[in-house]
Amino acid sequence: MVMDEISLCVMTRELCHQLYSGWDNDPLIYADMKLFAAYKYDKNAVNKYFDAKQNPSLILFAIMKGESPIGELQLKQIDMTYKECTLSIHLKNDAVKGKGYGTRAEQLAVQYAFDMLGIVAVNADTIEKNTRSQHVLEKVGFRFIREENGFKYYRYER
Repeated sequence: MVMDEISLCVMTRELCHQLYSGWDNDPLIYADMKLFAAYKYDKNAVNKYFDAKQNPSLILFAIMKGESPIGELQLKQIDMTYKECTLSIHLKNDAVKGKGYGTRAEQLAVQYAFDMLGIVAVNADTIEKNTRSQHVLEKVGFRFIREENGFKYYRYER
């Protein structure tokens, strides 16, 4: 069962390297396909990426299937004044997409935001063409808010 297989843990540098050593860029997350390029693992680039994510307004999680990282999920733009944050999720490659893993990870993240951080609203956005992400957000309970400049915006309120 997917629910039992998937967990979130705070991303470590080691997990980040494990995740990105098998990463494939997804063309569905690029609004401008001129920016799309095949991903090539680079140890220094992963270290730089991980270091950039060490920020008090962001929690970077590894999406774990058993002992292996299969994606990353961020709760970012954490604003304790308004008790809101924004969710961002990316799965490693096509081998782990379409199996319910992202759905479960989003459910766990929303629960964490509400129960552990005291957040009352989680926001998310996708580019228009990423209908798979839109479907998952709606399945988890996010409500469509608006469409603007090629993006669709969603919100999940407690």
